[in-house]
Order: sequence, then structure tokens, then C-alpha cells
Amino acid sequence: MVEAGDFRRGLTIEYDGQIFQVIEFLHVKPGKGAAFVRTKLKNIKTGAVIEKTFRPDERMPLAHIERREMQYLYNDGELYYFMDTQTYEQIALGHDMVGDALKFVKENMTVTVLSHNGVVFGVEPPRFVELEVIDTEPGFKGDTQTGATKPAKVETGAVIQVPLFINVGDKIKIDTSTEEYLSRV
Repeated sequence: MVEAGDFRRGLTIEYDGQIFQVIEFLHVKPGKGAAFVRTKLKNIKTGAVIEKTFRPDERMPLAHIERREMQYLYNDGELYYFMDTQTYEQIALGHDMVGDALKFVKENMTVTVLSHNGVVFGVEPPRFVELEVIDTEPGFKGDTQTGATKPAKVETGAVIQVPLFINVGDKIKIDTSTEEYLSRV
């Protein structure tokens, strides 16, 4: 059992006889009245997203989710192909199940495939990835404003904000959960 006050992104719960994954949550403490948790929940079977508010002390059962490490092979335009690294079994998933999870994932990287009762419903990328910058504005000597950033396109096609000293060809470390630059590699 988990309380609504302990929700976090990616948590899966049973609610109204369905399995939902928490996409977004916000703890709200209004000036008048009791606090509550505003959430967006995605039904893992239908893909429908609902908005629901809970009291922070409401309890719901956690859904048992199976996590399997799989290697991302390739994308043929419609489907994404993954291979179990132990059994060499391959599966294909549509864009609706993958979503933006592969935004920072290159071919042959290992990801976590999520399933409930044998039904695959999502993909989790590795927490940290190292990618090469393929396009960004050049940094200029003397451009040292603290905290200043610029957009940079990495080899997977994703665009993130990086410090001004990052140049084309640099390898950078990215936190996939927050989609933020961490360091130069």
C-alpha cells in the first residue's frame, strides 16, 4: 500500500479495479482547507490519461510490475524492436507504448521494459546516458556568464540546454529523468 502523499513519477497503483501509472503529481497546500495531491494517471492497458485529486493520507495498493532488461535494437518507422539479453527473444512495441522514453537512447543500449501480467506497457531508459553533441552554437572566449545555457542537439536528435562552453563533438552526460545536462565526459 502507498499513500497519495508518497506518489512519484512512474509509480504504478491499482485504482478502481484498473492499473494506473503516475505521470505527474503536485502536492497542493491551499491557504484555506486541507492539502491534496493533484495527479495525472495513465491507464496502462488503454493508454487513457485521467486527472484525479487525492487526500495525502489516501492509501492504494501498489501494482506488481515486472521489469526486464532488454537491448534496444532498432526502429523501422512504425515499431521499436527490443531483445531480451538472456533468452534472445525479440519483441516489437508501437510508439504509443514507447512514447518519449527513447529520446536519449541509441541503438544497442540497454533499457528496462515494464509489464503487468505479461502485458508490456512501457519502457524506461537508463538513468544516465553519454551522448555526443552534433549541433550547437559555438562558444565564444570570454562568454562566462554564470548559469547561462544554450540549446544543443545530441546524436539521438533530442535537444537539451547545455552550458556555453560545450561545443560540437563533445560527449556529455545526461540525466534522462530530468532531461538535464550533468557534465562533460
